[in-house]
Amino acid sequence: MKYSIKEQPVCMRSTIQPAISPVLLLPVNKGIGAIDFSNVIRVKALSNYSKLYFSNGKVLVVSKVLRWFEHALAENFMRIHRTHLVNKNFIDEYMNDGRIRMHTGECIEVSRRKLGRFLKYWNAHAA
Repeated sequence: MKYSIKEQPVCMRSTIQPAISPVLLLPVNKGIGAIDFSNVIRVKALSNYSKLYFSNGKVLVVSKVLRWFEHALAENFMRIHRTHLVNKNFIDEYMNDGRIRMHTGECIEVSRRKLGRFLKYWNAHAA
């Protein structure tokens, strides 16, 4: 049965919201890859590319700028430096010399401009 534009049945959207998946589709060297961001420890800027560091030790370079990740992952990630975006769940400690220690033992400097916002978050959420 054919319908005209005005007569086509209207599909109702479900009122049940699906769970938000931490998976994003990103351009990688062999096409497009599905990346699970619950396992990403940090994202480092490399000019027009970004380097993703995973909890299992793997590293992936994707052709997206850091600002794109900052907006896409705003809920669980925090920009602490011009070149670094870190997963809040993997921060172990803040050291008095202006660096943070990640779950993997890596130390990353927090920039002076981002320090105030980071400390506000850290004081509110540190156990």
